[in-house]
Amino acid sequence: MPALATLHREAPLGTGARHDHDAPAGVIKFQAPEVVFGAGSLREAGFAALRLGARRPFVVTDSGLQGAGWAECLDRFLADAGLDATVWSGVTPNPKDHEVAAGYERYLESGCDVLVALGGGSCMDAAKGIAILTCNGGSILDYAGVDRVTRTIPPMLMIPTTAGTGADVSQFCIITDTANSVKVTIMGRALVPDISLTDPSLLETMPDDLAAATGLDALTHGIEAYVSRAHNPLTDGHALSAVGLVFGNLSQMIDQRGSAHHRSNMAQASLEAGLAFSNAILGATHAMSHQVGGLLDLPHGVVNGVLLPHVIRFNAAVGGERFVPLAATAGVGRAIPADEVGEVLADEVRGVADRLGVPKGLAELGVRDSDIPTLARNALADACLSTNPRSTSEADLADLFRAAL
Repeated sequence: MPALATLHREAPLGTGARHDHDAPAGVIKFQAPEVVFGAGSLREAGFAALRLGARRPFVVTDSGLQGAGWAECLDRFLADAGLDATVWSGVTPNPKDHEVAAGYERYLESGCDVLVALGGGSCMDAAKGIAILTCNGGSILDYAGVDRVTRTIPPMLMIPTTAGTGADVSQFCIITDTANSVKVTIMGRALVPDISLTDPSLLETMPDDLAAATGLDALTHGIEAYVSRAHNPLTDGHALSAVGLVFGNLSQMIDQRGSAHHRSNMAQASLEAGLAFSNAILGATHAMSHQVGGLLDLPHGVVNGVLLPHVIRFNAAVGGERFVPLAATAGVGRAIPADEVGEVLADEVRGVADRLGVPKGLAELGVRDSDIPTLARNALADACLSTNPRSTSEADLADLFRAAL
């Protein structure tokens, strides 16, 4: 078996959101893993792990996926490829700092090499957190911010079971700081997985509420990536495609549970939105949503569904031109002037949220007016805010939180 060090990859500095100092003006850097996509592709998991040098893969999943039988299927496909996997299922929604620490200890005990995540964004972020600690040490919270991971990490194979988070292709890792009830954003090219394997068949067992939440997350990724200060022609195409796919398939996937067509389209939407936001980064919706989720341990996509219309109106008020193609992709059926597009697109997004049963405001989710100063202060420090298209102050964030209450 090859030494663990030979299986690790270098952790390059810099992110897709900015240029290195010696990069020529106009040069675009687009980070992406190898992508395996299609119904039945879970059978390829063993071969994918082998390409990464695996002998003893460490599978990060959760109890729900074990109950659904997907973890057992994956273990069988890994074994068919001659791999002896260790399965760890200690992840809960909005993965916690102590869960990452526990997974890291189990990884060390197991003598594993490659990390394989099977699940939604929580499992994939937990796997990234374990990978960070493996060769960098300390607490996972030490790496909050941009490019704090400077040492090599183990290879990573990501297998999403939801359609929305994009963690399987992104340079983001979101972990809950339980002592302070906030989510921390860890970002850097070192966190882009080596292989993303998307089998739309795995979406069959996704509960309706999870399908709605993750689908709204994909929609938010596409919209925020398209208007981001760091957008570029490569991210634009993926972002617009993802937005169109979500508007055309999310509600239908939930209403028509047996439709493989809509599942495949939503899986593609998640993938393309992930490629877009990983390279263009995000904006105020995510900076705010992270704080609400950290405070109340709420589904990230549901919070996005409440906040996104308010942020669209705020951003479009000073840069509506950029939102015109998004409105067209959403299928509004007419050309919208730039000074009206924010309201129209926000209403379209809210309409999707209404059809999916998303609460009208944050108060229904448990947010109180007294929470807003803390939420606004913490959102101001979130890395996602740096690429919001409109400069945003703490007072602006507080006003947005109150509007969404």
